[in-house]
Amino acid sequence: MKKIDEYFETAMEAWGMMQETSGDEGAEWAERFERYFYEFIDELKKWWGTLDHQPANIEEAEELPQIKKWMERIPDPVQLNFITELEDIIDGFETERFD
Repeated sequence: MKKIDEYFETAMEAWGMMQETSGDEGAEWAERFERYFYEFIDELKKWWGTLDHQPANIEEAEELPQIKKWMERIPDPVQLNFITELEDIIDGFETERFD
C-alpha cells in the first residue's frame, strides 16, 4: 500500500507543478505526471488483486475507503481518466499504453 500512495503523491505533486509551469518545463512536468499516474494505476491493479471482496461495479468501488481517499484528491480534469481506469480494472480489461 505504501508504494501505491507514493506513486499517487508523486503524480499529484507533478500535477501541481504542471499547473504552475509552461513551455518545456511544463511539458516535462506533464510527462512526469503521466508516468507516475500510470505507475499508480499499475499498483492499483496489483492492490485490487489482493482484495478479498472485489467490488462488482464502479459504485461499489467508490465506496472503498482507499478509493474515496484518492478520489477526493484527484484533480477534476483527471477524474474521468481515473474512473475509466478503475472501470477497466473492475471489468478485467488490460489497457496497453504506447509512449
